[in-house]
Amino acid sequence: MKAWSYLLLFFIMIASCSGNSSSQNLTWYNNVTISDITEDPDKPDEVVRVAIGISAQVFYLSKKSPDYKALMEKATQSFKKSKTYNIGIENKTNIIKEINDIK
Repeated sequence: MKAWSYLLLFFIMIASCSGNSSSQNLTWYNNVTISDITEDPDKPDEVVRVAIGISAQVFYLSKKSPDYKALMEKATQSFKKSKTYNIGIENKTNIIKEINDIK
């Protein structure tokens, strides 16, 4: 019986460590619409300002991100057509890392 307990503990530890670490570093805003997209006056070559929701919390899209075009396309759809998305913001940087369709 003791061997089974250790084996179970081992599998639980592996399962808890095998999650996607990138999603653990994100704060999610679900069912939100982008209310504004503007060029950042301080860093126009690096980021675009994106305001989310009625309270207009400001986050950033990095122009240097490999996913910039896809993220910007979804952000524009949300802004112009009021489409809602789930948006993942990187902790401590306020940079948008994911924009996902609502399931």
